[in-house]
Amino acid sequence: MTTPSALERPTGVPFTRRLAARLVLLPAVALSLLSPRRIRAVLGVVRRGAAPATAAQAKNARDAMCAVSLLCAGPKGCLPRSLGAALLCRLTGSWPTWCTGASVVPPFNAHAWIEAEGRPIGEGVPDDYFTRLLAVGPVTANRPPAS
Repeated sequence: MTTPSALERPTGVPFTRRLAARLVLLPAVALSLLSPRRIRAVLGVVRRGAAPATAAQAKNARDAMCAVSLLCAGPKGCLPRSLGAALLCRLTGSWPTWCTGASVVPPFNAHAWIEAEGRPIGEGVPDDYFTRLLAVGPVTANRPPAS
């Protein structure tokens, strides 16, 4: 899906954050080649013990992925970008809600994104623009897992 923010490569990402993003890029691309069921299973294990990510943490992770990879910054890189951002958040002890779904307004577009605090992060669209088909959220003591 092409969104204005998906085509912009963020600047000013600190070196250590870019290095961490490069570290998770290969696993993210490898995960993106798996079936949705296997992706959900892997992410379900990886998210264990992580606190819910804040919107700022999720945005920083997404920006870092876009800064280190043209694939992730481009319109066709939503799956590795979202997976990489989720994995990058996990490196710091947090977990966003990783989602796949489709846009609700024509034309139909499949898409993958991350959410934090109940909102899509860095997508530049209204909160209700996408319909979730699959979500892997953080596990909290008061809420069952969103998978």
